[in-house]
Amino acid sequence: MASASSDEWRAVCDKFTNAQNLTVVESRNDPENDPFRSKYKARELLREIYCTLKSFEAGEGEEESGAESSEQRPTEPPVDGQREDGYGQGFSGDSPAGLRAAKLGAVEYYLGVNHVDTEELSAGQEHLMNCMKLLERCSVSSENVSLFIHVRNQLGILSAGWDETETAQGFLETAESIYQRYLKEDGSPPTDMTEYFTTEENMLTHQERTKRFELAYTHTMYYLAQVYKNLGETERAATYCHSTLQRQLQLNQFSPMEWALNAATLSQYYITKGLYMEGRHCLSAATVISDLAGEVPSEAAAQESETESERREQLRQKRAEIARCWIKYCLNVLQDSKKLLEDSIGELDTDRQEELKMARRREEEEEEKGRKSALLFGSEDTFDSIASLEEKVHCLLPLDFTEARAVFLVGQNYVTQAKEYFQMDGYVTDHIEILQDHSALFRALAFYEEDLERRCKMHKRRVDMLEPICSDLNAQYYLMIRRQMMFELAEIYNEMMDLKLTLANRQSDTESLDNHTINKFNHLCSASAKYFQMFLDSLCSPEGKIPEHLEEEVLRPALVARFRVARLYSRLISPSPSAQLENLDKSLEHYKYVVQYCEAHPEAAAAVETELELSTEMVGLLPLKMNLNILSSKCI
Repeated sequence: MASASSDEWRAVCDKFTNAQNLTVVESRNDPENDPFRSKYKARELLREIYCTLKSFEAGEGEEESGAESSEQRPTEPPVDGQREDGYGQGFSGDSPAGLRAAKLGAVEYYLGVNHVDTEELSAGQEHLMNCMKLLERCSVSSENVSLFIHVRNQLGILSAGWDETETAQGFLETAESIYQRYLKEDGSPPTDMTEYFTTEENMLTHQERTKRFELAYTHTMYYLAQVYKNLGETERAATYCHSTLQRQLQLNQFSPMEWALNAATLSQYYITKGLYMEGRHCLSAATVISDLAGEVPSEAAAQESETESERREQLRQKRAEIARCWIKYCLNVLQDSKKLLEDSIGELDTDRQEELKMARRREEEEEEKGRKSALLFGSEDTFDSIASLEEKVHCLLPLDFTEARAVFLVGQNYVTQAKEYFQMDGYVTDHIEILQDHSALFRALAFYEEDLERRCKMHKRRVDMLEPICSDLNAQYYLMIRRQMMFELAEIYNEMMDLKLTLANRQSDTESLDNHTINKFNHLCSASAKYFQMFLDSLCSPEGKIPEHLEEEVLRPALVARFRVARLYSRLISPSPSAQLENLDKSLEHYKYVVQYCEAHPEAAAAVETELELSTEMVGLLPLKMNLNILSSKCI
């Protein structure tokens, strides 16, 4: 500034450097009982700088008063984010008046961030808005464009934190349009805000200026991704998140584990949309980038510091979380393939399978084209590693057992990795969710297995991993999880029972089933009924009273369980007519419950249309069958 001597200006620059050092470096060592000590000291220095700038401005004001009055100013402050020309009016950004406004605005900006950091949010907002008001008088130029973007980024974060999502959207979208317009109309490396208070010899290089400017816009994109997610615009949010991650790699400004976890999380969006090439790419990149964090330090309790222990724990946890995202990827690939290939009764449609195999070559060509046009992660150091990992995992839906097994084995490998961290001791819920995913992987693979004996063994593996856990879980603390597991075990035993009967029927007539087969069939049938009944019992009051009204979240499972138990009792094979009649009577009782509940609660019928129709039919047919059995036993 013209009226400031070089010594006075150097003193201002030194104060700013000290304030930055207190904020960024010294604050890390502040004691727990005074956590903002350094930031309060920085605040005082910033206030002193502000006062000094105002005194310089007062000295210059008389010299340039005529010049200022001749400049055009907006008659009304524009509403940020509502119109594209809400900036760029008044002083030229690189005029003396524009530079003074930018420097005062920068101090207001740093004071705003300081107050936000010390949890004084309203005061922080006030300073940031003061910065905005100073900038409203200026056109965007290379001297102030970074400040234009930074202040809107901060106001966007602040508004989002107050759940003022649309206000945040306005600030951030305006920041984005300022960035885009500047690149189009100027594009030169802009002045960084720190350079307002830097002596000539310490100015940044053009390369460093560009890097900092691009990083500011990367933050804009990152915050916009969160805003769009909160607004329910998931596709737009995913696009911004993907671009943010790529820019962070290009600028080499990222924490490996945080970046990897964000990429893995993004993969879950792509997976739910059936975009498996993009999902696989995100997960491969997450795995490769997470390796940049280094090896997990070995556990040496006697020598390990608390910081090292926390770092080791974080590395293990985040890598286990990435492994869980890989499990979901493999599971979804198998399940989507099953939906594509199954017929009306849930079996493999071989005609459809051949049709899809013939179309596979075209899909592979499309995949290659898609890969070339996609926004790929990576740098020279990591691109090959990411591509290499991608080659080990299919992104096209498997069409036969061999292809499905390859996906299954990848998923199972990540199950092992995830369980190493999320162990039953300490992570009960996480451990069980991983087991349930492992069970679902076996279930999905079994669909492709033509050998029914081997398919049955796959389901037995599911029983072996779930049954012991279900028995040991505390019913009081893990009620919902136990219900899930009981229902799944009931369905597994039901599936195994159907498979055993199909196998037996292929070999001989039902009438001539040997005792071993009958006993095995009855065992599986009883086990399925037992777990369905355990599920139903868990819905009762402590006194064992059946609820008169079923809550919405358990309505369908409860009525389906009743229907299945009815079906299972009717299928039990017994040589004794009296035992057979007793089983049919129990079956009728459960069918009647389904019908009577839906009569008493008509809104429930929509949840179990098929089961209700069949139950109504069986309520009419079973008494006739029971009477025939009674007549037959009397004749005998």
